[in-house]
Amino acid sequence: MKKEVKDTIIVELGEKLKQYPHFYLVDLAGLNAEKTSDLRRKCFKNEIKLVVVKNTLLHKAFEASEIDFSPLYDCLKGNTAVMFAQTANVPAKLLKEYEKDGIPALKGAYAEESIFVGADKLAELVAIKSKNELIAEVVALLQSPIKNVVSGLNAGGKVHGLLDAIAERNK
Repeated sequence: MKKEVKDTIIVELGEKLKQYPHFYLVDLAGLNAEKTSDLRRKCFKNEIKLVVVKNTLLHKAFEASEIDFSPLYDCLKGNTAVMFAQTANVPAKLLKEYEKDGIPALKGAYAEESIFVGADKLAELVAIKSKNELIAEVVALLQSPIKNVVSGLNAGGKVHGLLDAIAERNK
């Protein structure tokens, strides 16, 4: 491969590292053409960018980055593909579907500004909540007391009685 081509690929990988805040390193070895096509389709559907890379070029892109990716260097052996995503847990949930087969196998990941190394970290990565999931939980928690007040008023309760009940609960 010519030096200019290598440099271009390294720059492109560096741009993807900046553009996507989360990425997973996976080993796709052992996937046949049908399963590879299925994985690519699912990645596209989940807004995951799947890129097969040369380990040496990815290593150079890591070195050129402002972030210290050195704990991931040992993951750059064998076949490597990178799953780039905007949401931290989406690739993990996709990989979880394939867990029983062991392919694709998680090598490492960079999610929520943390580095995870090894396939045993998949459960931790699945458990990461996205910003939208956290917001939905907070909204649900805030709506619960409001729903109680509204249902109390709809049931014929008086505002004064509801305020007394709320005050009593807070004591």
